[in-house]
Amino acid sequence: MNITGLHHVTAIASNPQRNLDFYAELLGLRLVKRTVNFDDPGSYHFYFGDAVGSPGTILTFFPWPGSRRGIHGSGEVSATAFTIPMGSAGYWLERLRLYQVSDERVPKRLGEDVLRFADPDGMPIELIESTPSDGAVPWGEGPVPAEYSIRGLHSVSARLQSSEETAKLLTEVFGYRWAQESGNRVRFVALAGGGIGKFLDLISACDVQPGRVAAGSVHHIAFRVSNDEEQIAWRKKLVGLGYQVSPIMDRTYFHSIYFREPGGVLFELATDPPGFTQDEAVDELGANLRLPPWMEQARPEIEKTLPKITVPKKATL
Repeated sequence: MNITGLHHVTAIASNPQRNLDFYAELLGLRLVKRTVNFDDPGSYHFYFGDAVGSPGTILTFFPWPGSRRGIHGSGEVSATAFTIPMGSAGYWLERLRLYQVSDERVPKRLGEDVLRFADPDGMPIELIESTPSDGAVPWGEGPVPAEYSIRGLHSVSARLQSSEETAKLLTEVFGYRWAQESGNRVRFVALAGGGIGKFLDLISACDVQPGRVAAGSVHHIAFRVSNDEEQIAWRKKLVGLGYQVSPIMDRTYFHSIYFREPGGVLFELATDPPGFTQDEAVDELGANLRLPPWMEQARPEIEKTLPKITVPKKATL
């Protein structure tokens, strides 16, 4: 019973329209699901991913208008990285500059070429040239040609004041293995699964002050578990190890449990099923506002409360 990699990453944004335009139009991700924050139905929850919403390709946002900007520091995710095909960095450099996004082509990191930039809320994003996994389905209808398109999550980097206990959680509990290291960065890899989102980097930063999570911050990292039975077993195991674990929560498209890892980052374990075609066919993903069954009765009020947005033409079919 090992974790098979990243399921999704969830972050906070301030302006929903600006968030949509950046991730669907500039980065060319498909808007896989347009729904609401189940705990705050007056705000959106956007899911961006590949053509079919594969686990391991998903970046989600809670866009809270007027939210103050977070402060980057320790105890949080310092970068969310996507895989781009080998040889495509030049295309992405040109595209970022076309959209007037400041970028940085950092020196090779652990043998890979990395482009680093920030989204409109200051959240660090990386595009890493790597051999794509067959598990990611390119969004061929989007604004980015398929040969250059993002192929799912590559990794997340977590900056921690002390990473030793988190490393033990990854290796002794989750089933990750040490892969590489350079300086204060250590990379761990999920050995099971299909290869999407299989890396997690821990950065030791004992002298960095704790961050403040707000707009431009990652809210939590979600890891993949195969089914409900495994998730029940995971919850029992984590509670037995002394972690404060949430009850199992129905997120419609997956079921979730949450806990804080030793360095302070919020971890989620999310099931692969039911998936994003639970309430929409593949060719309809993201086209309409979807609500969970228990909120449908309040749809008129919710739609009236939500900020008005225009979905980019190539974000959905």
